[in-house]
Amino acid sequence: MTIEEVQNEIIDEFSMFEDWEERYQYMIDLGKTLPLIDEKYKTDDHIIKGCQSKVWVHAEMDKDKVKFTADSDAIITKGIIAILIRVFSNQSPQDIIEANADFIDKIGLKEHLSPTRANGLVSMIKQLKMYAIAYQTQLN
Repeated sequence: MTIEEVQNEIIDEFSMFEDWEERYQYMIDLGKTLPLIDEKYKTDDHIIKGCQSKVWVHAEMDKDKVKFTADSDAIITKGIIAILIRVFSNQSPQDIIEANADFIDKIGLKEHLSPTRANGLVSMIKQLKMYAIAYQTQLN
């Protein structure tokens, strides 16, 4: 699936819920399905700066695709990173770099987060794109 197709799938899923309590519960459930990061990557080198909670992300190339794993010490944040990894993992570095994340506005996520969580969300996207830039540079 392309990044846009995954984003549209997430928009459709979130539209099934009537209120934000249900959407938060869905995000928590998504967090529980997150492919967990290996414990050896739960280091300061893998922490996303700018997040109120601790969020660790590891990226590696598998053939021509970037694969992400992650974890967080907070259940909502874990759900947020799970959504982002679902969108960006198993995609080419170039597609990740060029992708927009407007699906976040379409599902209303950013407006339902505290300012510190919203900043953390931006930091997560930025870090995933930074990994993609690093891998794209290696490919060139």
